[in-house]
Amino acid sequence: MFVLIAAGVLYGISCAPGAVWQDSGLIQYRVWHGDIEGRLGLALSHPLYYIVAIGAKCVPFGEFGHRVNCLSALAGAVAVANLYLLVRLWLGRTFPAVVAAMTLALSHTFWWHASIAETYTLWAALFLGELICLLQYTRTRRMGFLYLLGLLNGMAVAVHMLGSIPLACYVVFVAILLMKRAIRAKDAAIIAVLWIAGALPYEYLIVRNIAHTGDILDTLASAAFGSRWRADVLNTTLSWKIIRDDGLLALLNFPTPNVLLFFAGCYGLHRVKPAAFRNVVLALLVLFLLFASRYTVPDRYAFFIPFHGMVAMMIGLGSQGIVSRVRHRFVSWVIVAFALLPIGVYAAAPRLAQRANVQIGTRQDIPYRNDYEYFLRPWRTGYAGAERFATEALESVENSAIIHADSTTAAPLLYIQEVKGVRTDVRIVSPVASSTGSPPLNEQTIATLLDEHAIYVVSQTPGYCPAFLFTRYPLVRTGLLWRVTRGIQED
Repeated sequence: MFVLIAAGVLYGISCAPGAVWQDSGLIQYRVWHGDIEGRLGLALSHPLYYIVAIGAKCVPFGEFGHRVNCLSALAGAVAVANLYLLVRLWLGRTFPAVVAAMTLALSHTFWWHASIAETYTLWAALFLGELICLLQYTRTRRMGFLYLLGLLNGMAVAVHMLGSIPLACYVVFVAILLMKRAIRAKDAAIIAVLWIAGALPYEYLIVRNIAHTGDILDTLASAAFGSRWRADVLNTTLSWKIIRDDGLLALLNFPTPNVLLFFAGCYGLHRVKPAAFRNVVLALLVLFLLFASRYTVPDRYAFFIPFHGMVAMMIGLGSQGIVSRVRHRFVSWVIVAFALLPIGVYAAAPRLAQRANVQIGTRQDIPYRNDYEYFLRPWRTGYAGAERFATEALESVENSAIIHADSTTAAPLLYIQEVKGVRTDVRIVSPVASSTGSPPLNEQTIATLLDEHAIYVVSQTPGYCPAFLFTRYPLVRTGLLWRVTRGIQED
């Protein structure tokens, strides 16, 4: 309980107070509209997360955006507490469980996603609950733990398709138990039924889409890969850039000498029982690393979160091996101090990186967002940059103006407009979400729309501004936005 409260306080303080950028802002937008499916394919629908988040929306006090962000904070705290309980039950010692919990709690990507609206912390809480059930089954052989494992994994898949990776391991595990006659076919059937019950929100979307489209294969492809990520999911090639980025992500998440305890934990893993649980842990460690390390989507750092959870387990195991050999309290205190070291690193990293002009691979044209601070510090305490931008942008344009926003900036603009009721006459147009009644903005409509409306874009950067605007119409800076003016006309 202490670990749960401590993590809850940490993430509660770290949580963003309102509107946020990018995918997290789009999560808030979907929750506001009660949308459990989205527009990016079924693999990115995450329906169970949205069902829970919509419940948070209905809480009758506090800022809407803060309530949705706090769901990630609460789920993150539960995940950290589950990891503590898992390692405590596994190793029978409090110290390695504390080290493992601190390691995950303060790892950059996990902390970052516990401070904004995201799906990963809820998935991690369920996944670590699955491992607790698996551990307890391998120790007690009580079928109730396997039944609960099936239910939790089904729920995890309904939150995020990352749950399919441990599912593959569990299917093999149950198949081996059946071959050894350690469980009955009836037990396996009950596990399957409970898994189906847990995954019901996701299954509902799949069945509904098949019924609407009549295309089974296309719907299943959408459920597995989303609308356009098949090549990324199935990528089997590595480049030096990917390997370099993987190394930098590891350094960012574990900027402490304690990372060496991971190797000590891996070395000592073969001595830890139960063997069946140990084998699943090793398989998951390898599979999660293989999946994330060659995944090529822009936000692939988030897909390392499951691997980071396994790393934290191994660091906990490694710390137990060290303190059992060097029986001196000083060693324990040093390990705890090193576990806290990331806080200082994250506090100092933005200024140091900016001074050294380190390229962190993000855009630098978002108003009221210093990308070094935004991406290198995982906490969002008091951050209101997204709301400030959206409010000023909306209030600066003429009546009935049109603003073309990119996937980063659309959500806060829509948030301020719909949740706060600011400038509802303005139409926000974007590839990911648009204001109700927004006209199509394209090469065929732009000329007519310019006769009737003032049109703005948030960015003039290629890739964030439509090519037909960027190349054919001069953009004039007006406050935070760029106004589209008459330019070269089509022949």
